[in-house]
Amino acid sequence: MGRKAKTLGNVVNFLVAFSLLVYLSYALPRLMPGDFVTAMFASSHVTLSAQQEAEAKAYFQREEGFGLYLLRIVRFDWGWSHALFQPVLSLILQALPWTLVLAGGAHVLASVCGFVMGVEAAWRRGSRVDRALVGAMTMLEGVQEMAVGVALVAIFALHLHWFPTGGAETPYAEVSLEARLVDMAHHLVLPMATLVISYLPGNFLLARNSMVMVLGKEFILTARAKGLPEKRVRYAHAARNALLPVLTRFGLRLAFMVTGVVVVETMFSYPGLGTLLFNAIRSRDLPLVQGVVLFSSAVVIVVNVALEFVYTRVDPRTRHAP
Repeated sequence: MGRKAKTLGNVVNFLVAFSLLVYLSYALPRLMPGDFVTAMFASSHVTLSAQQEAEAKAYFQREEGFGLYLLRIVRFDWGWSHALFQPVLSLILQALPWTLVLAGGAHVLASVCGFVMGVEAAWRRGSRVDRALVGAMTMLEGVQEMAVGVALVAIFALHLHWFPTGGAETPYAEVSLEARLVDMAHHLVLPMATLVISYLPGNFLLARNSMVMVLGKEFILTARAKGLPEKRVRYAHAARNALLPVLTRFGLRLAFMVTGVVVVETMFSYPGLGTLLFNAIRSRDLPLVQGVVLFSSAVVIVVNVALEFVYTRVDPRTRHAP
């Protein structure tokens, strides 16, 4: 298959996948049980008459065809949130930087640390350090994010009082820019530590196993036979060829960062896309749910396209793969 034909095939595949995701973002949220009016007034002291409830439901549950929905998306008109009375796209863009800092930072930190630790453990395969790391990471791999978050809050927030229990910054604090950044970093420590501890074991085990397989290849024996320094053999030859699985995991984790941080953001009251999606589902805010799902779908496609490009730079052999 020629390179142009392969590129065209990839473009077609991504367009088909994105079209399907757009339709799912339209159809799936509509299958949620309940409705916005019932969810809004269920715990309210306001009581609606039967006529008022019927009129409110008729207003908020106006049926919109897929064609009109698609046209609005193309015009970047993603509708208005029923609960927050703001444009959906504006709400997503407000929450996006918080999620990028939290999820993006945690992914990068966990991937880099996990990869380096995995490479070093595989290079020392069978040593005490290797056995200790494999045992510890295997146990941590089975611990859920919620359990990690609860433990960190109980120890470092409630007992030691080193960090706040939640939020992204101190509310109503009038401070300088430098003091605000420090305050935001202070609030970021526990949620990011929760994600890093949750992501690190999988990255470590994947990197170690990939590195162990690469170390048995003939080109590693050839590099050693040439008398190259061990550090160069370890990283320039072995680690580079063990990077692709870790890179794939990083891309997939990053692609699903919206749904992947719902638990942690909700637990720490962090104002990111995960919390926005959770609150939208809880209030049955259909336009907002559709918007966040659509945005998450677009991120998945964009990250996969970026991975295709990165693969060819990390391992040129992928350019000639069928």
